[in-house]
Amino acid sequence: RVGAVKPGYYTRMGAAIRAATLALAQRPERQRLLMILTDGKPNDLDQYEGRWGLEDTRHAVMAARESGLLPFCLSIDAAAHVYLPHLFGVRGWAQVQRPAELPARLATVYAQLTR
Repeated sequence: RVGAVKPGYYTRMGAAIRAATLALAQRPERQRLLMILTDGKPNDLDQYEGRWGLEDTRHAVMAARESGLLPFCLSIDAAAHVYLPHLFGVRGWAQVQRPAELPARLATVYAQLTR
């Protein structure tokens, strides 16, 4: 199913990050990684468009870090380099060129982040 991922429509990343942060904050593990897989820029067809979606996501990422989580984003969006550094920091994201690369890239990123 990962190979069939295609970008489209709603990407309310901030809400998903906040929900995952609440769930992971209850975990006793010392190291908690929050891996976000996305097909594109945070947006929706309503008011979550443009700067609002970006800043909502950025604040959710900062709150996740403050909660002791390590958020990291993998994106298949060709334009990810334009907005993901602002949301996740320079080293907090990576781009996957083709969905078929995702399993190997996930394993590599996981190994690097959990050393």
